[in-house]
Amino acid sequence: MAIAGRDGRFIGKMRNVVYYMLRGQYVSRTIGKQPKRKTEKQLANQHAMSVTMDFVRAVNSFIKVSFALEAQGTTKNAHNLATSYVKKHALTGQYPNMRVDYSKVILSNGAVPVTPASSITKVKGGVTISWQTDDKIHWSNQNDMVMVLLYLPGKRMSIPMFNAAKRKDGQVYIPLRDSFANEPMEAFMCFKTADGTEISNSIYLGNLNGAALTAQDVKNQEKYEHDKAHFKTIEAKYLQVLEQAGGEFPDTKSFRVLQAEYMALQRKYGSSPGQQE
Repeated sequence: MAIAGRDGRFIGKMRNVVYYMLRGQYVSRTIGKQPKRKTEKQLANQHAMSVTMDFVRAVNSFIKVSFALEAQGTTKNAHNLATSYVKKHALTGQYPNMRVDYSKVILSNGAVPVTPASSITKVKGGVTISWQTDDKIHWSNQNDMVMVLLYLPGKRMSIPMFNAAKRKDGQVYIPLRDSFANEPMEAFMCFKTADGTEISNSIYLGNLNGAALTAQDVKNQEKYEHDKAHFKTIEAKYLQVLEQAGGEFPDTKSFRVLQAEYMALQRKYGSSPGQQE
């Protein structure tokens, strides 16, 4: 039940709407039961959110800092901003095979100048991240701190560094444990002023060690392997029946059923993993 305050605003539930204060602002949201059977559009949206959240959860400690300034004075927090940017701008593919396009991920927004000539290189014992030092950039920005994020999608974890180096250094070496050396890796960086009051847009540095399999990729691979094994079983049975019939096609219902299944699985076995319907 909603209660009217002195300023005339309702706080609480009224029919299917809840009114409340959020971060100093008056907001409302609709509530209600969801339909038992979801539409294709609802399933696609649910899948998109799941893919988004797998990434956002893994980089949460980084975005708490990188989006803190943008979230100030709004009803949103850093997590909300990251989720919105990734879901709207960085997903590719169609349900149920959506994935994150890391080159389009936004991890920070700001006016601090960036250096487009930035890169990541795999070296012995770790990685080296380099960026162009530019004398044209104002001297006050030479001491900007470099924030780096290494995301390992295969392990659903990230390695954040909030003060990896200073802008004027031009590069930073990041040691990695042996178990991470060959893991697929997505790298990002941004610049933050020394006093922490301003930040730059994030920069995607690229991928190392190839793309990681998504959860759906794994399911598709497992399905393909299952179909392949089943096909081998049916193929052996089909060839055995033909051999016993002297190479002739038996005119029986059981053989026709077996032949239809064999032909269907043969077509399925001939497709590539991950392309199963």
